[in-house]
Amino acid sequence: MTRSGMIALAGALALGACVGPGRLPDTAGHRPPSRPGTTAPWTPSHPPARQPTPSVPLPPVAGGVVPAGAANATAAGLVRGPDALSLPFDSAQAAGALAAFRVSCPSLIRRADTSGLANGADWQPACTAAAQTAPRDAATFFQRWFEPVQVGDGRAFATGYYIPEIAGSREPRAGYAPVYARPDDLVDVDLGTFSPALAGKSIRGRVEGRKLVPYYDRTAIEEGALNGRARILGYAVDPVELFFLQVQGSGLVRMPDGSILRIGYDSQNGRDYTGIGALMKSRGLLQPGQTSMQGIVAWLHAHPEEGRAIMRENKSYVFFRELSGAPLGALGLPVSGGATVAADPAFIPLGAPVFLSMDRADANGVWIAQDTGGAIKGANRVDTFWGAGEEARAIAGGMSARGTAFVLLPIGSYDRWLARGASAAATGGRGGGSTPRR
Repeated sequence: MTRSGMIALAGALALGACVGPGRLPDTAGHRPPSRPGTTAPWTPSHPPARQPTPSVPLPPVAGGVVPAGAANATAAGLVRGPDALSLPFDSAQAAGALAAFRVSCPSLIRRADTSGLANGADWQPACTAAAQTAPRDAATFFQRWFEPVQVGDGRAFATGYYIPEIAGSREPRAGYAPVYARPDDLVDVDLGTFSPALAGKSIRGRVEGRKLVPYYDRTAIEEGALNGRARILGYAVDPVELFFLQVQGSGLVRMPDGSILRIGYDSQNGRDYTGIGALMKSRGLLQPGQTSMQGIVAWLHAHPEEGRAIMRENKSYVFFRELSGAPLGALGLPVSGGATVAADPAFIPLGAPVFLSMDRADANGVWIAQDTGGAIKGANRVDTFWGAGEEARAIAGGMSARGTAFVLLPIGSYDRWLARGASAAATGGRGGGSTPRR
């Protein structure tokens, strides 16, 4: 599904989610696919964005800041958070997070942590306890085995993503958009293998003569640059729906006979992601009430030529593979609606719990960082995952919440982080951050 495994969506203005409006458009004289056993066009109902239930977020702990250019959590600095017993856990939501945490534990223990917050061995006691904890005791589990820490100023922004379902075809038709597999000539380059100074950085491109050049952008691909270079998995009835399925990073393509093609993120063309919702807002194209995912998609359908040009300003293009099982996140593990968030692993370790206290109630609670996203960068930036179906679409499409985030680390992690910083300072290295709050 994103973002490494399911491209992270970005919510309303960053545009992290979408499918089309209620009626699928006729294209070049062709009707949309019909419901199985009928002649009526398949017209899935798309509920409007869910109106939020307001919530008053917990204030961040005073004293935290995010220095300009901070590359990870250690550089951003940590502040000791409130006592875990004081956090308002919801028992049912915490039970889902516990199940997701169990799934993530094997990876969390062995994975190299780029945030600098904890080592793999630090997570072992909590993971052992998680395997023995009943769902009804999930809130107590998170309170007992973790300590909240605040990364930088703790000010969080949350959007939402989900698994969209779009109409498609196995056969090409005029106006339909191909769903491409990874091109044969797309090359991934790990720059760290060329220089230690470039460790952790990579680029994608293609070989032209003796040079590695940028891969084709969205415009070139839509104009046929991939002919003969990439396998076509199927065709989308509506190019706008395919565009937003790419933003989501995975989804379902329903064929005229009712069969489903399940597709997931395989790669991307290496071009930078541009959130078109922000562009549209800055240009005054969206009126009040149109800034949800649903409003943006409706505008694109109402203005097809201008909409095509705006979508092409996002030069990023996602390639898919056919899936046979559940959608997977960046850890290569199944993701869970209402429990998974996409996050920047430089600031929140993948597999770690994070507690959100936001200004809309449905974003509150403990979530597990199991995914990443091209638009999900920096401290306290998360993308909440809601699963599949109309309910998920209604919530994700309007999700835009602000508040406070606390990363839940194994007990003792904050003191160990301080000790590492003191040790680095004593030896002339660079240590991190803030002094203890209590």
